[in-house]
Amino acid sequence: MDQLLPSPFGPTPVQLYPLGDAAVVLQFGEGISEATHRTIQAVAACLDAHPFPGFLEYVPAFTTLTVYYNPWVASQAGQQDPYHCVSESLRQLLQQVPELPAPDAVPVVEIPVCYGGAFGPDLDLLSRYTGLAAEEVIRLHTEPEYLVYMIGFAPGFPYLGGMNERLTAPRKTQPRPLVPAGSVGIAGRQTGIYSLPTPGGWQLIGRTPRRLFTPEAASPSLLRAGQRLRFVPISEAEYQHLQEHEL
Repeated sequence: MDQLLPSPFGPTPVQLYPLGDAAVVLQFGEGISEATHRTIQAVAACLDAHPFPGFLEYVPAFTTLTVYYNPWVASQAGQQDPYHCVSESLRQLLQQVPELPAPDAVPVVEIPVCYGGAFGPDLDLLSRYTGLAAEEVIRLHTEPEYLVYMIGFAPGFPYLGGMNERLTAPRKTQPRPLVPAGSVGIAGRQTGIYSLPTPGGWQLIGRTPRRLFTPEAASPSLLRAGQRLRFVPISEAEYQHLQEHEL
């Protein structure tokens, strides 16, 4: 059932395969890269602009775009095989995907973070593990401009690319039963922000007063795949002030 479709950008074909009887997966490669991410974002944007009959939603990930559909509608009221119809629609879609704007044209979201202390209980541990002073950990963490590769694990939780490899650290051997919302952590070569109070095993180095997920809002998630963000260090007093004003 697997198919190879022409890629909109470059010679490597896109692999398409079914996921159950109401979804298909577009596989754009094996490795995580910004080029693959931009291709996925371009295809997703094109799908937003040109949805096929029966299209419901899509879920972007590091190397895939999963597309969900209504089999009855996609099959044109039961007259054709829905998987074939969806595959053909996506084949045609891939031939008309426009390029995305250059990365520097995407606005950068600033995320204020209070590092260390009660807000970042693992900062000293990370400092010892990496051999870096706590101040250097903070500097290296706030220096890059990060790319939101995808939202996952919990609603609004961003998986970010661009962290300095000197900050690489393992997950905790025993996860915490509850991590406060807004906690900024590191696990392996990734950094992310807990959007909701959940269990978690990332090394916590700080916390932001910004709400990453607001269910009652028209756009519940503050961040989305394709956005860029920068962490900005703030004091505890600034944290309390921003939290009181519900930033």
